[in-house]
Amino acid sequence: MIYESEHGPQGGDELNILKKGANYGWPVVTFGIGYDGKIISKDTIKAGIEPPITYWTPSIAVSAIEFVNSPLFPRWQNNLIVTALKFEEVRRLVIDGARVSEQEILLKGYGRVRDVKFGPDGALYVLTNTPDGLLRITPL
Repeated sequence: MIYESEHGPQGGDELNILKKGANYGWPVVTFGIGYDGKIISKDTIKAGIEPPITYWTPSIAVSAIEFVNSPLFPRWQNNLIVTALKFEEVRRLVIDGARVSEQEILLKGYGRVRDVKFGPDGALYVLTNTPDGLLRITPL
């Protein structure tokens, strides 16, 4: 499966599983409103439109996603790491089939999180700005 994140308007950030030929609905369906406060669509679901497996309202300003594949984090294997610009967070999502069964905030308040990657050493590297920084995260 291929997962993708969408940074929506005010509210409506999404996590989707990409499917060939699927319609993900923007702007016909959305969980968000425009930055001017106007309603984009009153519909959040509609026949023929693929719903997200999770969404964030209010918007977390999702930036990057990365599946855990590091031997340093064996209990997190195949969990999804999601970064948030607005709330300055790194979240861990437990994926259960085609749904998110749990979310945990791992890191908060270190700056707007732009990107996240697992390095060759197995550590989780987190790139922030405001302030600019590169954080290296390993288990205790």
